[in-house]
Amino acid sequence: MKKIYIVLTHTGTNLSKIIKNWTKDEFSHVSLALDEDLDEMYSFGRLHPYNPVWAGLVHEKQNDGTFKRFKKTKAAIYSIEVEDDQYVIIRNTIYDMYKNRKKYKFNIIGLLAIGFNKSVKRDNWFYCAEFVKYVLDKAGVNLGLPNKMIRPENFKYVENKDLEYYGLFRKYKKVSALRQYIEQLGYKIANNH
Repeated sequence: MKKIYIVLTHTGTNLSKIIKNWTKDEFSHVSLALDEDLDEMYSFGRLHPYNPVWAGLVHEKQNDGTFKRFKKTKAAIYSIEVEDDQYVIIRNTIYDMYKNRKKYKFNIIGLLAIGFNKSVKRDNWFYCAEFVKYVLDKAGVNLGLPNKMIRPENFKYVENKDLEYYGLFRKYKKVSALRQYIEQLGYKIANNH
């Protein structure tokens, strides 16, 4: 078994505020990470932190790009255990999509349609939640998510997840490093979330 990480965030960008006002959800963005340190974190979002229109498949970094610009980004990070073969499919799907990222487009119309309880889906067009669900579905990871009108907030309610962190996104690695140190000393930290 391996762990993957669902990273829910709200940056406070104008677009994220619009999404939050329409949906009334706590989080407006979701990313999928292949490792606890979030070095391999991917989603559909801004390609440049100052340009909300230029968007697509991005390799996101906790302390770079949009997340670096918006220091008060709020986050909830969940881990989910998957089978080894599912992890390989998830990783390979992401890497293949990233290698061919120019063929994928940001589905802004689909994203905005959610505010009107509509679903607009086109091949090779994704917004963040569609991307994460697509990758997980391709690997056969069934989290009971809706087929249409998927929102980042839907990932808060999947079963068999552990809340690893909740708070300011920029402080996550410090907590992760502390957790590792405590567990190396022989103590186990319970997830009572």
